[in-house]
Amino acid sequence: MTGSLIFKGARIPEPVALAGNYGRIEKLDPDRHGATLWDAFRDTPAIWDYMPYGPFPDAEAFRTWIAGRATLADPYVYTIVDPDGRALGIAALMAIRPDMGVIEIGHIAYAPALQRTRLGTEAQYLLARYAFEILGYRRYEWKCNALNSASRQAALRYGFSFEGILRQHMIVKGKNRDTAWYSILDCEWPSRKAAFERWLAPGNFDADGRQKSSLAALMSEGE
Repeated sequence: MTGSLIFKGARIPEPVALAGNYGRIEKLDPDRHGATLWDAFRDTPAIWDYMPYGPFPDAEAFRTWIAGRATLADPYVYTIVDPDGRALGIAALMAIRPDMGVIEIGHIAYAPALQRTRLGTEAQYLLARYAFEILGYRRYEWKCNALNSASRQAALRYGFSFEGILRQHMIVKGKNRDTAWYSILDCEWPSRKAAFERWLAPGNFDADGRQKSSLAALMSEGE
């Protein structure tokens, strides 16, 4: 790139609060979020199947882990909070390379109460918008275990493009992990943003809360 198009670098994530129509994103705070996160996660050990940590045997072990996560600069961990103030999930901006304009969304853990909800999708929209429009990143990545079909389907639903699989990329909990890679580029974000906003609009849901148009279909229309 030349002239005014030379990339000047992006910013690192900050302890912002990102408000949506169905909830909000906040910097992880063990004192404010630890108890409700534990309540949300405690009986769902399968959430941690593809994570390098967990499940946790008790509230104290979970709180110790949360306290450590909250101090990290990379991954920079946020929590997803519903309108009643309950923390129902976590997600992190990570693999942060401001000089290259590359950042990843990862360490995503949704409690059952957050899965398949408007807030769960809105959280992904809010973090992507923050990364592209406020922090100034060029490339937004999603990586997961190639065996994690739910994560791979979610990446496509959220508008990420599949880029390939890195074979024998990692060892996680003593097992091989082939890693599936996905991304959204800054030039693609406007169409992805429009699809998110069309899906999240109240008019996209009937009186029983059922969607009229799927997010995947809306993403495809914008390609």
